[in-house]
Amino acid sequence: METNKELTALFHLIDDPDEEVFDAVTQKIVDYGNPVIPNLENLWETTPDQEVQQRIELLIHKLHFRDLSEEFRQWSISGHHDLMLGALLVCKFQYPDLSTTATMQEIEKVRRNIWLELNNYLTPLEQINIVTSILYSYYGLKGSEINYQEAGDFMIHKVLEAKRGNQISNGILYLVLCELLDIPVKAVNVPKQFILAYFKPGYSDEMLPNPVNKIEFFIDPTSGQVFTHQDVESYFKRIAVPPVGSYFKPMKNKKIIQQLLDEFSKCFTEEKDVSKKNELAELSRLLD
Repeated sequence: METNKELTALFHLIDDPDEEVFDAVTQKIVDYGNPVIPNLENLWETTPDQEVQQRIELLIHKLHFRDLSEEFRQWSISGHHDLMLGALLVCKFQYPDLSTTATMQEIEKVRRNIWLELNNYLTPLEQINIVTSILYSYYGLKGSEINYQEAGDFMIHKVLEAKRGNQISNGILYLVLCELLDIPVKAVNVPKQFILAYFKPGYSDEMLPNPVNKIEFFIDPTSGQVFTHQDVESYFKRIAVPPVGSYFKPMKNKKIIQQLLDEFSKCFTEEKDVSKKNELAELSRLLD
């Protein structure tokens, strides 16, 4: 009962014009945790004042963000950094109530269609041609240039809904499918690109001085186009960067999700979105 009295008192102070008072009220409400969200939603529905509604929305977001930060912390310290789970956690920044079931079912549908076409006698290139054909031609996935006006292009559940993503989100989807199908495709850290590489079977030693020798070919996940070693050498010449070995090491899943967070944060450049940009940077730092 005391708790309800205190909450009621705090709710009455949400419209206080003094920012210091509002900050103190915010902290106290956030300390109650997610159980107060239904109360805040009810308050939002019964509040005619738009500015107060915005403050309530901010409070609800802070409560969700606190939980999301903890989920990212747990994902970061877990033994296996599941790429799909990491990508879905990024989606939850904008869609905290996201149900992952539909997304997982959609991925399973694509995986099964690819699996039915695969067999043990295919060459690496034939395997990738099947993955690409099912994903981009049969399933209809489209790729677009990275556009920071299109936040949905960075969120994998939206990519699956719209069947359109950018190089990094399409790349994550491609990697997830290859992992489920035991196809040795990894992301590599080529400058200014999110490029995938098909590694020769048995490659696991990330300390090799020149891992490029263990790569069969490269894949651009925007469209599924395959690139040769010569194509990639030409790219390095064009950008005037020496192709050192570190650019061809497989990226760890933590690094991929960190890159997704960093790129996603560039969607929030307006003054009203500065707090979101800072929060995404905070989530990215949790993965250091």
